[in-house]
Amino acid sequence: NGTLDVHRLVTFFGYNFNDKASFVSEVEFEHVTEVYVEQAFLDYKIKENLSINAGLMLIPMGLQNLYHEPPTFNGVERTNVDKYIIPTTWREIGIGLSGRSLEHSLTYQAMLVNGFNGYNDGGVLNGKNGLRSGRQKGAKSYITYPDFAARVSYFGHLGLNLGLSAYVGDSETKLYDGLDLADENAVASADSSIIGIQMLGVDARYELGSLQLRGQYIVANLSNTDQYNKLSGQDLGSKLTGHYTEIGYNLMGGIIPSITNDTEKLIAFARYENYNTHEKVEGIEINNSYNRTEITFGLGFKIAKGAMFKADYQIISDASSEDKRGQFNFGTAIWF
Repeated sequence: NGTLDVHRLVTFFGYNFNDKASFVSEVEFEHVTEVYVEQAFLDYKIKENLSINAGLMLIPMGLQNLYHEPPTFNGVERTNVDKYIIPTTWREIGIGLSGRSLEHSLTYQAMLVNGFNGYNDGGVLNGKNGLRSGRQKGAKSYITYPDFAARVSYFGHLGLNLGLSAYVGDSETKLYDGLDLADENAVASADSSIIGIQMLGVDARYELGSLQLRGQYIVANLSNTDQYNKLSGQDLGSKLTGHYTEIGYNLMGGIIPSITNDTEKLIAFARYENYNTHEKVEGIEINNSYNRTEITFGLGFKIAKGAMFKADYQIISDASSEDKRGQFNFGTAIWF
């Protein structure tokens, strides 16, 4: 059977206190019944093109974690590279700086935030989903030491945007709560429940007339996974990778321009995507079913700025077998 779902409905609330101070927030409803706060932070402009931000913020990693509104990407669903490797929508509580240098055609962000929840009444992170289950999302988050995230984007060439993102830190663990430092076994268990994380991402977007090109590569190196898996019984990989390349073309702009206007577009696209949450492992065997590939073909009909109909077909496979399965997706995308 097919499934029907109001996958996401996101509402934006913001307020400008004055020329320097503003508040930004997003409240998201998922699958009708689930409610999440995606963003809630205070922005204070220190000087022109430089602000300090504090609160619940999006981690500046990759393309879709920052720009995840449905009319901003091709396809009904977000890419699984952005779901399982990054993992979108990734937001945590912290403080940071953001700004731009018009002289050098750069935008930048840097922040200190709480880390992933790695151990809470058992291991939270696993081989299939990578770091995804460890997102704290600002819901009674806990922290031992802050993690660091940063991004720089270059926009100096017409139609081109290049991005470089980084994240460094350790996961959090509840085993440090009330820890008796004189108990060597308890200290060893607590230390084994922490994962070191180093994530790097590069991405590119390019538009020239009706042509669209997009690509992204993400790698996450995790340390202490052998001890973590022995303690928790999980199968977390020590290296996670994901990449995709995508090409799109506005058919109404290139073939039938006489019936189009500035906002209507019919975008045909194709995307190749691979994401592997067991690129490398320590002390366990690689699970080839975690090495997954998706090929997606689709159409997006943009009827107005911020409103689209979407349809695509996906060919989904993994490295554990030669079997492939197909999946049709249909959806509407609205943003205003």
